[in-house]
Amino acid sequence: MNEDQARNRTGHGAHNLAVLRHLALNVMQKDGTKESLRGKFQQAGWNESYLNSLLALF
Repeated sequence: MNEDQARNRTGHGAHNLAVLRHLALNVMQKDGTKESLRGKFQQAGWNESYLNSLLALF
């Protein structure tokens, strides 16, 4: 996947990705279901309507 060539280490890239990770985690925790965090990420990847409901929480 050529991850060694990623340029997110330079400049503000690492901080920007950390902010995006925190946003995603906050939205997952805001969701009221009792599923695990890993399960929520999997379901968001598999189910587009669930992903849309999570994005509506922003």
